[in-house]
Amino acid sequence: MSDFIKVANVDEIQPGGRLSVVVEDYPVLVIRVGDDFFAIEDACTHDGQPLTNGPVSGREITCPRHGARFDLETGRALCMPATEPVRTFPVEVRDGAVYVKAEED
Repeated sequence: MSDFIKVANVDEIQPGGRLSVVVEDYPVLVIRVGDDFFAIEDACTHDGQPLTNGPVSGREITCPRHGARFDLETGRALCMPATEPVRTFPVEVRDGAVYVKAEED
């Protein structure tokens, strides 16, 4: 589990956009905020529901089901009902493409 995997070309994810992918069996949500890309596990740590359609504000995503918020950069849970962080994945942008790496805890 050491390689970065190409998930998209940069121009496929517009600023404010997102893309759901699977990286090494993990459901991953890739989110673009301006020119920055973030990758988080696409599951709320409160009840396991997908974060796919959750609103993004700044560098935070809100779970559409119960309103838990997470920091896109660190995965930190920012409010109840979530108390555990969401898993984050390293992202690299090179040669016009977005790459994500699944890492062991």
